[in-house]
Amino acid sequence: MSRQQTQGVVLTGYHSNVEQLPKTGPRAPGCPPAQDHDLPVPSRRTGHYTVQQHQSASHGDGTVPSAAASAGTKPSGTEPPSPRPRPWHTCSPKPGHSPRHSPNFRSRPRVPSQRSNSQDSLDELEMDDYWKEVENITSSGGEAGRGEGGVEGEMQEEEQQKIPEEGEQEEAWLTEAGLARLFDDSLAADQDQEEDNAVFLSTLTRSQVAAVERRVTSLQQTLLRRRNRQHVPDVRDIFRPPEKEEDPCELREGSENGPKDEAETELNVEVAFSEQALTYRDNHQRLRVTASPDSPDDKLPNFKLLRDKTGQTRLGDLSPLDMKKVRRLVLVESTALFDTAGIDLKAHKPVRVKTKESGLFGVPIATLLDHDQRRASGTKVPFILQRLISHIEEEGLNTEGLLRIPGAAIRVKALCQELESSFYDGAFQWQQLKQHDAASLLKLFIRELPHPLLTVEYLNAFIAVNKLPTKKQQLQALNLLVLLLPEANRDTLKALVEFFQRVIDHQGNNKMTLNNVSVVMAPNIFMFKGFRSKVTEQQEFSMATGTANIVRLLIRYQNLLWTIPKFIMTQVRHQNMESHRKQNKERAVRKLLKKITTDKPSDKAASEESSQGFIRVQAPQFSKVSMAVQLTGELLAADVLSRFLSQDSSLAVNREELCLYEIGGNIKERCLDGETYMKDLFQLNPTAEWVIRAVQR
Repeated sequence: MSRQQTQGVVLTGYHSNVEQLPKTGPRAPGCPPAQDHDLPVPSRRTGHYTVQQHQSASHGDGTVPSAAASAGTKPSGTEPPSPRPRPWHTCSPKPGHSPRHSPNFRSRPRVPSQRSNSQDSLDELEMDDYWKEVENITSSGGEAGRGEGGVEGEMQEEEQQKIPEEGEQEEAWLTEAGLARLFDDSLAADQDQEEDNAVFLSTLTRSQVAAVERRVTSLQQTLLRRRNRQHVPDVRDIFRPPEKEEDPCELREGSENGPKDEAETELNVEVAFSEQALTYRDNHQRLRVTASPDSPDDKLPNFKLLRDKTGQTRLGDLSPLDMKKVRRLVLVESTALFDTAGIDLKAHKPVRVKTKESGLFGVPIATLLDHDQRRASGTKVPFILQRLISHIEEEGLNTEGLLRIPGAAIRVKALCQELESSFYDGAFQWQQLKQHDAASLLKLFIRELPHPLLTVEYLNAFIAVNKLPTKKQQLQALNLLVLLLPEANRDTLKALVEFFQRVIDHQGNNKMTLNNVSVVMAPNIFMFKGFRSKVTEQQEFSMATGTANIVRLLIRYQNLLWTIPKFIMTQVRHQNMESHRKQNKERAVRKLLKKITTDKPSDKAASEESSQGFIRVQAPQFSKVSMAVQLTGELLAADVLSRFLSQDSSLAVNREELCLYEIGGNIKERCLDGETYMKDLFQLNPTAEWVIRAVQR
């Protein structure tokens, strides 16, 4: 987008003294209070913004965004003019109220055609949708507003975020990584656990080892200070000058004119992300490029994975035992990646709260899934969310402003109550549900979750992704964080971003581009129930573009984020190999004492076939239960499956429901990607068995 330098103003401070009058009127648990958008919210407000002259950018059409637009206001042609500029000074805004809600904060009339269709950057006009969505959330009461009370009838506590005390964060991190014995010798010694930890630590990279050592050392120092609390401090310690910390922002690429690493579109998943980040930091230490606030460095490259002949591993492809290993490794790796950029994540500690045990809105995802799985085993996404998405798609995704234009608040409340009472009975009249009302109910469902979709533990980590110096590192961090989410949250998030992409695919008609969908959905995903009563206006402003960018990355790169990097898979294979080696040593004596007189014919045959370049594929569901397949350089897993299907047309199972599995050897179990080169995988895991069966996800 071409930009020209022109004179403009920027908002520099907000002075608020807002007193919201209490709202009255009952509402059903989990449903928003009825309030029509056309009716004013009773309140007493005073406040003003201060502005400062600056050089602002104009759009390619020659029009200049107003000062209000630069801060992300919504357009209005009938509102009073902006307040008179005042001398610049700073003042902390009053916590608990959105600066967008001040009556003195008004936008100037704008031409509707100024809306940007660019997918490369989040400009001021597109951020209008963010603030408009925040106002819709507050006015509808779906998020219970700032500081409002609970609901009538069944009281539901808000999700609490407790900042951990000194040492608690490191202790919780090491415990989650399964390394509690590193700091607590009082734990009962478990030989198997000790050996498992030794194997785990032996497979870590240098940056991963550094992340573990850093937290063990920090926790040990904290424990030592606790024992010596009565120690008189040394005066030199008291007046010691503060050590100069390296600002990670100084290492950040400021624009496309900086280092060219960002132009790379291929993602290397064979080398640990933290090791790549460490190399990047070392190579760019001398540059110290400072990020510019007006930098257009938010382009979204067309990233692609380097082709892996042993096949891509997706979430759901591995056995639970191997996924447990994956999660431990990913926790350490994600921490190491943030460490390389000097980002200290202050994870909040979740506090148990009272939540609804039945219903649809305001019920934890895990509880909803537990109820739904009793009706249909294997359910991954709550029925209500699936049904809302399917209804919106059945009505057509060409509706202009889909997800952006809210439904009528009174009607949405009534529909919410009706769904609560009649959804599972099948009595709800879906034909009466309008498109925008359905979209509002979908957003309400996300917003009313008692625990944030991205979880209390990792919400700050998702937000901190924006601090990483390159888009590549941001994408890598998101990949790791998605892997860390609980399965229910991860599956629900995937269903949402897939739906958002389908909406974007119809942008020619619905006018909802990637950026438009991202800024509208960001407050619904990140401003979970009770969140906005805990942040200041300055924090809300600073988070706006950042959270919208995270949603944008989740949608744009969803095909990459729900995969397990190869270097993690390599570490899992090494752990399995080490475990097998230890087990084999224990069996060595017994094998020497036992004279083996007979071998299983199948094992002997399989060994001979392997030496001759063949593998034996088992297919118990087919009429031909096994087949010897010759390994060639071009043989794919999909080809093996096709050979069996071509010889058995009576099979009632669809091809999409079948998968060739790699079982045993250095992996517990893995469903193979159709593009897997079998010869390369055989060389990586020569003792594996190969079985075709129905997909187990």
